[in-house]
Formats: sequence, C-alpha cells, structure tokens
Amino acid sequence: MATTTMVVSPLATQPTPKNKRRLFAEARQNSLQKLSVIFDHGHKNGNGGETTWCFSQVKGTLEDDVTEADLISCVEFNHDGELLATGDKGGRVVIFQRDPASKQCVPKKGEYNVYSTFQSHEPEFDYLKSLEIEEKINKIRWLKRKNQAHFLLSTNDKTIKLWKVSERDKRVTGYNTREEGGRPRDPTRVTALRVPTVRPADLMVEASPRRIFANAHTYHINSISLNSDQETYLSADDLRINLWHLEITDQSFNIVDIKPANMEELTEVITAAEFHPTECNLFVYSSSKGTIRLCDMRAAALCDRHAKLFEEPEDPHARSFFSEIISSISDVKLSNSGRYMMSRDYLGLKVWDLRMETKPVETYPVHEYLRSKLCSLYENDCIFDKFECCWSGDDQRLMTGSYNGFFRIFERGGAGAGARRGELTLEASRDAAARPRQPLRARRVAATAKRKKDEISVDCLDFNKKILHTAWHPHESIIAVAATNNLFIFQDKF
Repeated sequence: MATTTMVVSPLATQPTPKNKRRLFAEARQNSLQKLSVIFDHGHKNGNGGETTWCFSQVKGTLEDDVTEADLISCVEFNHDGELLATGDKGGRVVIFQRDPASKQCVPKKGEYNVYSTFQSHEPEFDYLKSLEIEEKINKIRWLKRKNQAHFLLSTNDKTIKLWKVSERDKRVTGYNTREEGGRPRDPTRVTALRVPTVRPADLMVEASPRRIFANAHTYHINSISLNSDQETYLSADDLRINLWHLEITDQSFNIVDIKPANMEELTEVITAAEFHPTECNLFVYSSSKGTIRLCDMRAAALCDRHAKLFEEPEDPHARSFFSEIISSISDVKLSNSGRYMMSRDYLGLKVWDLRMETKPVETYPVHEYLRSKLCSLYENDCIFDKFECCWSGDDQRLMTGSYNGFFRIFERGGAGAGARRGELTLEASRDAAARPRQPLRARRVAATAKRKKDEISVDCLDFNKKILHTAWHPHESIIAVAATNNLFIFQDKF
C-alpha cells in the first residue's frame, strides 16, 4: 500500500508580528531590486557605461548639388531590424539589409548594404480636379514576416501599395516547349519528354506589387498604420481616417470623419494617426490644434466620439500670433509597451501616459532657442516643417530632428516625475563621416549673442539642413537619420 507524505509549507504556520515585518521588508527589497534592473535596462551598454554614439555609415552622395527627387521623405526599420527602408520624393523605395558579418565581428557593427531598389509610385494627374499627384513616398510600414518573403506598405498622397520583396536563387532548366533562352520550340522537333530540373543561380531580389489601394482619399494621405492583428490597417488624410483589410482593395470603412458640412467652419485637420501596438481596437490621431484623441472601434462604427482626449491647457500669458501654428502636432507615436504616447510639436516633445489625459508626464524642449526667431521662421515657411519622432526599442529613449543637421536624443527616467537622465544634440554631417568609429561630439546652441567656444550661435544655424525623418532599431542601439539626400547610420560604440 502506497504511503502519502504531506509537506507542510512554512507559510502555513501563522507568523509572528516580528516575522511579518521581516518578510515584508525582504519582499519590498526584492521588488526594488527588480525595478532597478528593469529601470536600468537599456540605458547602459554592454560595458556598463552610458551610450556613446559613433558614426557607422552614410548612404547617398555627399555632393552639394542635390536634386529634389533624391530627397529622403521617410525611413523605417522592419520588426527585427534586419532591413531598413527609405522612400524619396522621386517615388523610389530603397531597402538596405544588415551585413551578416557586421553582427558577428567584435565589436559589432551596424552596417547595411543595398538589398533592393524599386520604383513604388509614379507621378499622376487627376483630370477631374486638374491636380498633379506627386510620386513622393509619404510613409512606409513593414508587415511582420510570416514566410521567406517580406511585405511592406508604401503610400504617396493618394494611393497605397502593398509590395512583396522576395529572393530567387534558383532557376528551372530543361523545358520541353521552349529553348534555354526562352524562345518557343518547334513542336515537331520535340521527340522526347524531359523532366525540368532546378539549378542554383545568382541571387536576385524581386519587388512586386501585390495590392493597390486607391480612390479612397479626397485629401492627401499623411499616415498609414498596421493593426496588431496584421490583417487590417488605417490610412489618414487631413479630414478622414479609413480602415482597410489587406486582402480587399476596392472597399474601406470610414472610421473618423471631421469634415464639417460647411468648409468655412473648418477649424482643425488630422495630422497623424496610429494603431495601438497590442490592442487591435484602439487607435489615436492628432490634430493641428495640439490635441490627441484615443478612439475605441468597439464603441461605434464611426468613431466620432473619442474615448479620451489628451490636451495640455494653454498658458494665456504665453499666447502669441504663432501659438496655434507651433502647437500643431506633426507626429504621434505610441510606445512599444503601449502604455505611453509621444507627440511632437514644432518646439518640443511630450510624453503622455494613456491613463492620464490632463497633461503630459514628460516634456522635452527640442529647440526652445528658436522661440525668439518665430517671425523669420514664419516668413521662410520653416515654421510649417513636420518633424517626426521615434522611440528606442526599450521605450527609455526618444529621438527627433532639428535644424543645421542636428538631431536630439533624450534619456527618460530620473528621481522625480518628468525627470530625465540626460539629453544629447548630435549632428549628421560630413565631419562625422570623416571620423568613422569615433564618438560623436555633442553640439550646443547659444540662444544669446554671448556664446562659449564650443557653442554655435542661433543666428548661424542652416535651416535648409533639416532632420525631419529618423528611425531607431527595434532591439539595438542603431539609429538611422535622413539628412536631405543622405541616410546616416549611427550606433553605440559597443
């Protein structure tokens, strides 16, 4: 007969008040240690020090004579960071692939080589409205990989295309009905049947359009965003947001429509939109009034009523002629965890907690020194520039662009609410390309006439060298920065 042994847990016995205090203190200490590990993860490199950025590569010619078609208009890493895609004003998409040898060498390198180049969009003309449709690529979004091929969405002002990018390194030989060169064979000369064979061939990367989503937007498309279900995506223009299924090209659902019955009553436009990274029913969109709306598609088919409205109260004493222009949100990005949201206006970055609508939890001034220059920036139209922003893979760092080839990186976290560990102003320039593997020198801008030796005066900034598009590798400290027609790649000095 088998015997049963009962094991009595020490927790089953009633602890004394003294033991309770000791157990509580130990549990609290363990929790604090775990939080410390989570908090520090991602801020330091493998050597235990702060991230030191250095130049890795530059793509494109470094000549002064640049054609309009070569200007980069969007940058996007895929989900594992192995591929990096750029779109330009000429309608071309260039895909770079991570060099396998750069990952194996010590120290590791973030080097990418050209993988595929194709013409995504062509210029068109709308005869009904007598409007030219530019070929410029506004956005690129990668689909998560499900097989050997890669898929991405690209859009210009009116048309969205789904592209399949695949490799072919084999060829079929031994056809019965045609010669090796492809010419048809005379059937009367076929005296025996052959079994075709598959042979190795030179690697060839093919890009082919699988779906074309058109005729759904009256105004210019400014955003596309894939849903977490990997089956649907949204596209947004100035006044409407549409929901598409990736397999259906002739039908979309209008989920947001802010167009008034009388266009003279129009007070705001949609500037950006994005799906939540994990909740397939939630999405956010920003407006030119500086507000962000969170919508739940479960509430109604047409999301005219938002679930949450994120808006920071305006200081009446700081109001000026330019207040409405500089408060317009040019980009909004949800964090990878889905808890936070980052918005970029003309002068700064704001981080919002999705659970708190009243004010941002963190505010980062990007180029506050330009506030005194708003009048001249209005005259040269720079005040209408649309800067994008991006999160690091661990959500602990933020990046966005500025002028003079400068871009800003902010380290989140600190002792108090809204505190941050540090901030950097770096430059994407030929000087950096001339010093590969050397740490980038932090740049500083002097807002007044008095400046230090290593500072640059705000009056000397080149507003033609603007960094509008940036991207961060999803898992490593590798960043891509678009500077006019050049793509700069920087990495942590591993």
